[in-house]
Amino acid sequence: MIASLGMYDRSEVAHANDALWGLIRDHLGFGPDRLNRDTPFWESWQSPGLLFSQTCGLPYRSILHKSVTLVGTPDYGIMGCEPGFYRSVIIARRLSGAEVTDVSTLRFAFNEQRSQSGWAAFWDHVEGDAPPAEVIETGGHIASAKAVAEGRADIASIDMHTWKMICTFDDFSHTLEVISVTSPTPGLPYITALHDSASAIQSAVSLAIRDLDQSDRDLIGIRSLVSIPKAQYLAVPLPLTR
Repeated sequence: MIASLGMYDRSEVAHANDALWGLIRDHLGFGPDRLNRDTPFWESWQSPGLLFSQTCGLPYRSILHKSVTLVGTPDYGIMGCEPGFYRSVIIARRLSGAEVTDVSTLRFAFNEQRSQSGWAAFWDHVEGDAPPAEVIETGGHIASAKAVAEGRADIASIDMHTWKMICTFDDFSHTLEVISVTSPTPGLPYITALHDSASAIQSAVSLAIRDLDQSDRDLIGIRSLVSIPKAQYLAVPLPLTR
């Protein structure tokens, strides 16, 4: 069985994610002793032995919804969003003068094309406008933010929860500023491949969040587990291939 929590699992919060998984396993009554941090995301998500993981909305609605079951969506209390929803911030270097009213002269850094927050949300935000002068794939949100900070890109789209962590843990964040925000969409869902265990896992996750030490809850920003229907995820349009 595989259990992973890679979406917001940076080193500074890893112990809190470990504690959350330990409580989930205890309430569930079975599962791996430790979170899997070695298996690539897509290999984990598509494994028939997937017990528990967190994915992104775009991979879920484009591919994974056919083979996994929604467990629920963690609520991180994202500003301007209803529980369980999130949005992205579009960032630029401070005092650079970059604006999203015209991105045709700007270099856009993004994590990957299968990301809702880093890719799809941006294109929806600038729909109908001329595309950026250059798009730069970085492989991760932190790398995208660093590319802007170092002047290798002009703007990037970062999910608001990741942005909060960047502002907390990364010194280069003080050189950056938010110049716009995207529309809210359903947040990063928890999933399982074990269809007959989904309700038990959902209950275990809710109890684990309740029982998690407040300091760990604050560190990873989690508030509760909410149920967002599958249809609501699938209703978000898929981005055009660029």
